[in-house]
Amino acid sequence: MKYYSLNNNAPEVSFEQAVIQGLAPDKGLYFPKSINPLPDSFFENIQNLNNEEIAFEAIRQFVGEEIPEAELKQILKETLCFDFPLVKIDDNIYSLELFHGPTMAFKDVGARFMARCLAFFNKEKPNSKNTVLVATSGDTGGAVASGFLGVAGVEVVILFPSGKVSNVQERQLTTLGQNITALEVDGVFDDCQDMVKKAFLDDSLSHKNLTSANSINIARWLPQMFYFFFAYKQLKQQNKPLVVSCPSGNFGNICAGIMAKKLGLPIAHFVASTNVNDTVPRFLVNGKYEAKPSKATISNAMDVGNPSNFIRIQELYNNDLSEFAKDFSAFTFTDEQTVSALEAIYNNSGYIAEPHGAVGYLGLKKQLGDSTDKIGIFLETAHPIKFPEVVEPVLNVKLDIPEQIKGVLDKEKKSIKIASYEELKEYLQ
Repeated sequence: MKYYSLNNNAPEVSFEQAVIQGLAPDKGLYFPKSINPLPDSFFENIQNLNNEEIAFEAIRQFVGEEIPEAELKQILKETLCFDFPLVKIDDNIYSLELFHGPTMAFKDVGARFMARCLAFFNKEKPNSKNTVLVATSGDTGGAVASGFLGVAGVEVVILFPSGKVSNVQERQLTTLGQNITALEVDGVFDDCQDMVKKAFLDDSLSHKNLTSANSINIARWLPQMFYFFFAYKQLKQQNKPLVVSCPSGNFGNICAGIMAKKLGLPIAHFVASTNVNDTVPRFLVNGKYEAKPSKATISNAMDVGNPSNFIRIQELYNNDLSEFAKDFSAFTFTDEQTVSALEAIYNNSGYIAEPHGAVGYLGLKKQLGDSTDKIGIFLETAHPIKFPEVVEPVLNVKLDIPEQIKGVLDKEKKSIKIASYEELKEYLQ
């Protein structure tokens, strides 16, 4: 498989090169040169396959022969060592829980897969050193820190906006030590992401072999397809059209879901559910992509004003807005609506959601309306314990602390405060 830059001004590269570089030299995101649908027999028999077998069939064409089959299967086994259950919320609405991994966030899958791919490539080059540079609006940092902890030949530098991630999220990315360093940025997530992109394009840092573990990296993004296959397997026997709502910030999850559909997965419609950072919903109304500075909300992992992966979604539809609109809707919701949704879900079903999942639920309800002939799925992207300061007072509950979280709460936070790209560059050098 070859990958090309979506800015169309850089050489095509292999899977390995795309993973290691993260971003193309012309600032573009990498995209696979071909997408070959899976055979009908795969979907007809999907209920007979386990998660690792499903994931292998979904990802193999994008890796090609660069990772031998046996090693790729082992990577997937280590990546997918937890469950992805569907929980029924209403007659035709399900929560797809993506938070049963080590850091209790959906990003555990992509981070673990990428870390193991990079470890495999480094094993072939014992003297190779890489610096993984990543910006986080919440859960990416913890997932990357956990996924890459102790990986030989890899230094991880995580940028996070000061005061704009939850206490649990901050602890997960600032307490591990070893090869993980956290930089606390005076600004918002977009400032962190801009610094990361600038560093990739800085020739004076080329000796650091920088790569990204944000969803701009294909090895972080592509494995997010797996969730959608797993959900379809669990609901296939109901034989109803599937509508999937993704709480959307950087648009990696929903982009991966659309990729799964291009591979043949029968999903009828996607909903991008955003908080007040509404760049994409506005685009669907007026046809103009106008990024805005991000605004802080209680669904902080979605506080993104310029979502990187949306350009990949446009590429998947050949930049044809009319075709895109057939498969895709986008809605925006306020913090007040999010709080009301948390209350409604809990009062109606006893289910404790968190702010991002609640936004996904709102978008799903808006898309489904009164329809009963479809099945709706919203992604529950993190465990509610990540956001106790919101969930507990709203629902008047006391959340139990899972074992994965207990391990970091009492550890000492260690971070380095920076306010500019120059300070980031100085640290890296």
